[in-house]
Amino acid sequence: MDTTFQDRLSQFRREKGISQEELGAELGVTRQAVQKWESGASRPDMDNLTALSRFFNVSLDYLITGQDPAPAPAQPGQTIINNYYRHRWEYEYKSNRTLWGLPLVHIHLCERGFATAKGVVAIGNVAVGLVSIGIFSAGLLSLGSISLGLLLAVGCLAAGGLAVGGAAVGVVALGGFAYGWLALGGIAGGTYAAGGVVSASRIAIGGVAQAPLAIGAAAEGARTILLPTDQSISPETRAAVREAVAAALDGRHPWLLELFSRLIA
Repeated sequence: MDTTFQDRLSQFRREKGISQEELGAELGVTRQAVQKWESGASRPDMDNLTALSRFFNVSLDYLITGQDPAPAPAQPGQTIINNYYRHRWEYEYKSNRTLWGLPLVHIHLCERGFATAKGVVAIGNVAVGLVSIGIFSAGLLSLGSISLGLLLAVGCLAAGGLAVGGAAVGVVALGGFAYGWLALGGIAGGTYAAGGVVSASRIAIGGVAQAPLAIGAAAEGARTILLPTDQSISPETRAAVREAVAAALDGRHPWLLELFSRLIA
């Protein structure tokens, strides 16, 4: 059945799983403008038509007329290459069962663009859910290149209760660059920190350490313990470190005492 431009536009948008407002934001226009296009009250200009065809991965001819152009006849000795983009790979699945108004599982992946998945378990180019996996992800448990998780976040850039990544920010943060209440990393900062170059408000252990209690090959603080770089750490030094850390913790967080003691073992 033939469809009009506004029908195709509305269908493409719904297949993407985005609102009129979200489509408008992608194009830099208002929700009202998109609503007028879909109702037939107005037509987008050529710049917006081109942007729409790229966003939906369809040819401009198909977007406007519903038909792709016929391939040009080849001339003798001439090779014709026709490129069609409206069949790029895309997959979407939504479970029928829902919780809190969200599908239990929403998977939305595509070759290009921002395929958004929103569900209790969400997997997509952009994923939002209690458990989320995507290039950009946010949720209770989150895994992605850029990841935001309330409890656990794992990604190149990660922020969460427990954050693990190239750059990590969290209550407990582990990464090349780490910042948190407890930070472990190449460069680390926080209340308690350990790593290559570290700065902390209470205890720092590392190659270069700065804190009220600083322990390292190079250390600066109210109390410092220097660690040898060219020989093993003696039992006496280990005992001194454990005693100093225990005094700084003042009976709190005994697991931190064990962790820091093991780091210089």
